Amino acid sequence: MTPLSFFNRLARLTITSGKQFAHDPLTLVGTLIVALFIFLAIFGPAIAPYDFAERAGPPRQAPTWAYPFGTDNLGRDVFSRVIWGTREIMGLSGLGTGISVAIGLCVGLVIGYFGGLLDEIISRAFDSLLGIPALVLALVLLGTLGPSNFSIIAVIVIIYVPIITRVIRSATLNVRDSGYIEAAKLRGESILYILFREILPSVLPALAVEAALRFSYAIFLTASLGFLGLGVQPPSPDWGRMIGESRNFMRLLPWMMAFPAAAIALLVIGINLFADGLRKILRYEGQDV
Repeated sequence: MTPLSFFNRLARLTITSGKQFAHDPLTLVGTLIVALFIFLAIFGPAIAPYDFAERAGPPRQAPTWAYPFGTDNLGRDVFSRVIWGTREIMGLSGLGTGISVAIGLCVGLVIGYFGGLLDEIISRAFDSLLGIPALVLALVLLGTLGPSNFSIIAVIVIIYVPIITRVIRSATLNVRDSGYIEAAKLRGESILYILFREILPSVLPALAVEAALRFSYAIFLTASLGFLGLGVQPPSPDWGRMIGESRNFMRLLPWMMAFPAAAIALLVIGINLFADGLRKILRYEGQDV
């Protein structure tokens, strides 16, 4: 695939995306939700009325105009803590997912293209990891590494690299015997050129959708670890930890649990709506080509 044809395909994809937004409101809603949380992750600390650890008002204050999400049992503003927590959960989940996608892409392209013994060894090793429930594997890894931001990112990478690798391997197997790949070999192109200039554009649709879905699962995983006390450590305002800390006050202070739980649900719904729209866009674009 030449650079000109790649950019032509990218331009067609952009036009198709605009048409999809016009005809699919759910895709637009999902995109706006994701954009909102990205905005909060970047500019949230400047928007939040209080610091996440600051005692902003009277403890156990119900939601009011002054405290839209109320205050917790220590008098901290829940609204500010939810906004500050956006950076934590999106940063850790996004970084872990990004590293997983990069590693899974490279490994999937290599084993899918070469096959043979290398493919067999790596595939069987990854299948062994996939046979372990994700949360159980995360607990084992965190028990070994200890709770920290680095440990959470490492857990996300170890859990999701095998899944992404399997998806990219399958997509690579579908195109590695195509005519344009054989033509590149006959021209004497290097392996890197074939992998990243000829095969990569063909697997990008599968990679984009899988990356969006893994991101939503990573958010759930990060929040679950925070709920169990193994994620981001206090006083950082991790949404999962906020829910865990509110269990003892669920009847007296329901807003302590409701708002961080709603933030997790809204973000995951938005990402899944975006991923579903992206799947439709890429499928339509592929048929049009």
